[in-house]
Amino acid sequence: MSKQPLPVVDLNAVACCAPIAARPMDDGQAATVAPMFKALGDPVRLRLMSMIASVPEICVCDLTPAFDLSGPTISHHLRVLRDAGLVDSERRGTWVWYRVRPEAFRQLGALLDIPTAARAAE
Repeated sequence: MSKQPLPVVDLNAVACCAPIAARPMDDGQAATVAPMFKALGDPVRLRLMSMIASVPEICVCDLTPAFDLSGPTISHHLRVLRDAGLVDSERRGTWVWYRVRPEAFRQLGALLDIPTAARAAE
């Protein structure tokens, strides 16, 4: 089975989506957001995301030693996070530095928000 690369997420398209608890998503909205969730659905990527999000920015040289994986494997996971629109990166000399894209997290958070009416019913 051949793996298809995840599409690069257009964060402007994600902003259009109401919270999933407010109304069902249409096909286009789901197709736009799914790559972000798919990227976070892997334990290594979720852990990488947690490490990146916990600081303003982090060097790949500080991420790689935390895993029992090869450098190229870590680079692949970081590329998936980048392609999903969750992180930005910047090359400085021989190292690449990563930081969270705050707008992506705000949009995912808004998407997962429970509307006030639903909270009141709890």
